[in-house]
Amino acid sequence: MNIRKETLEHWTAEDSAELYGIRNWGNGYFDVNEQGELVVSPYQGNNAPSVSLLNVVNGIKDRGMNMPVLLRVSNILDSQIRLLHSSFRKAIKQTGYKGVYKGVFPIKVNQQQQVIEEIVRFGKEFHHGLEAGSKAELIAALGTLRDRDACLVCNGYKDEEFIDLALYACKLGFQCIMVVEMIGELPLIIERSRALNIKPLIGLRMKLSTRASGQWAESGGDRSVFGLNTAELIEMVDLLRKEEMLDCLRLLHYHIGSQISNIRDIRAGVLEASRVYVGLVQEGATMGFLDLGGGLAVDYDGSHTNYHQSRNYTLDEYCVDVIDTVAETLTENGVAHPTIITESGRATISYCSVLLFNILDVTRFEPSSIPDTIPEDAHEMTKDLMVILKNLNQKNLQECFHDAIYYRDELRILFKNGRISLRERGLAENAFWHIMVLINKLVKKLKYVPDEFEGLDNALADIYYGNFSVFQSLPDAWAIKQLFPIMPVHRLNERPVRNAIISDITCDCDGKIEQFVDLHDERRTLPLHELRENEEYYLAAFLVGAYQETLGDLHNLLGDTNVVSISISPEEGRFEINRELEGDSVADVLSYVEYNPQALLDSFKQNAERAVREKMITAAERKGIMTAFEDGLRGYTYFER
Repeated sequence: MNIRKETLEHWTAEDSAELYGIRNWGNGYFDVNEQGELVVSPYQGNNAPSVSLLNVVNGIKDRGMNMPVLLRVSNILDSQIRLLHSSFRKAIKQTGYKGVYKGVFPIKVNQQQQVIEEIVRFGKEFHHGLEAGSKAELIAALGTLRDRDACLVCNGYKDEEFIDLALYACKLGFQCIMVVEMIGELPLIIERSRALNIKPLIGLRMKLSTRASGQWAESGGDRSVFGLNTAELIEMVDLLRKEEMLDCLRLLHYHIGSQISNIRDIRAGVLEASRVYVGLVQEGATMGFLDLGGGLAVDYDGSHTNYHQSRNYTLDEYCVDVIDTVAETLTENGVAHPTIITESGRATISYCSVLLFNILDVTRFEPSSIPDTIPEDAHEMTKDLMVILKNLNQKNLQECFHDAIYYRDELRILFKNGRISLRERGLAENAFWHIMVLINKLVKKLKYVPDEFEGLDNALADIYYGNFSVFQSLPDAWAIKQLFPIMPVHRLNERPVRNAIISDITCDCDGKIEQFVDLHDERRTLPLHELRENEEYYLAAFLVGAYQETLGDLHNLLGDTNVVSISISPEEGRFEINRELEGDSVADVLSYVEYNPQALLDSFKQNAERAVREKMITAAERKGIMTAFEDGLRGYTYFER
């Protein structure tokens, strides 16, 4: 695509901010500066200090680390925890609610040690706790959490060892609440608590009839995997009463989805749970905690709608609706207001992590030149394609489009039957794509675009090859078609003149991103800049803090990326690197899949020595080959310049 110089000069950073929608999905943390660089600021307000991500990239490279890098901005995590608690406190004051709010972070959303440590550190002021869904997560929580006023909620399937650990946590003074997910768990909890002579804190997880719409609809309702139906809930109450332990029942928990886009679904779930909570109190349970689970959504596409990649409410609206619904329901039944717990993981952690990667190469969809003359013996349909190319205009677009597709398909059949040569097939298909490129240009001038041309622009998109693995760093983009905002880090005061999809460096055809955020719909291509010779081009994928690090796999044995954690000073707007974690080496990832790197080295050494004996290489050449092999073992699994 050619574009006039004067048009380029009129493109501004403001145009890029609007094009990529950064102010719609960035939550105030990301923007574009006048120099055309993407900036990050963990602080709210127009005059808040910000840092250029290009400067961060250069600082990382100067310290000897290569792309790709997972960048964590610690202050953003701090800011998100503060926003959550301040919004709930504001809602509590506004509604006259008599209880308090205590959040917990579900470790499964991001299990990395430095993340959990920072959540505990930043959350201490608010008694922000943790949620553990497995034995390993509980051990991580017990080894990290210090605040006895914070809640430690234990979900998931529990064996005797899990239960004993939770009981010992109670013995140590922690508010460690075991949530009964299935009928068989409660008798074991009762048995172990008596054996250890420790009074447990027990919660019940209920399957609400309320279901959220969208991606996570199966998390709630009668057919959800975990939780108790109404009859089972009463059965658990009766068992605790029989065992004279009804005073141990302290919490009601439910979960209807990880990303609930519609505030009406949230309010409906809270209302039903509040009614159940009232019923449990009326049954004689002590209670005191109402755990609303996760569900606070992230607006990935910035559309502020109930589309499953977005949300149609603000954080303040969410908090007010939750508090108001609980207060109204319990007050009218004369029940004391409980401590509200939410397990907001996605909304807490998503914003603070950014995947930075460089573009290695690009495949442009530009057919090669057409010869001035074609062979006399060329098939008539090949000649017909050339005629279409010559006579194509805005008035005969549809006719030419249909004819070109017909001739191309027929010529492919002729090739399969040995009727035309490989060279002629190549000539015909090159002519076909020239026709499609020209049609695509003419279509853009039409006031009304016929449906049959929809998707043509996408079919002609460039492929930009990014130095990362979708499966390792953005697995949800592949698995559930999750949208993550992606945009260039720099050159944002230049018009992006190419439409592209992004491929990773795996050899899998699914290792690509071809759906991008858009305010009104999902964009099938991403506007990007032309690559410049001998100059790196950097992109960033945003909102990747939730689940992506935990779910990533070793597809093509591409391991964990380098990780850099920074903090931004509120006074000067400078960044400091807090932690650097080198990504996996080739030897690391081979050991994960049960190879012994030393054994591989020894075996290859034997192959090299055999080649010396057979005079295929010299001893000096063997040394160079072995050095290359050993360097490869120690090297980064991603592309290195």
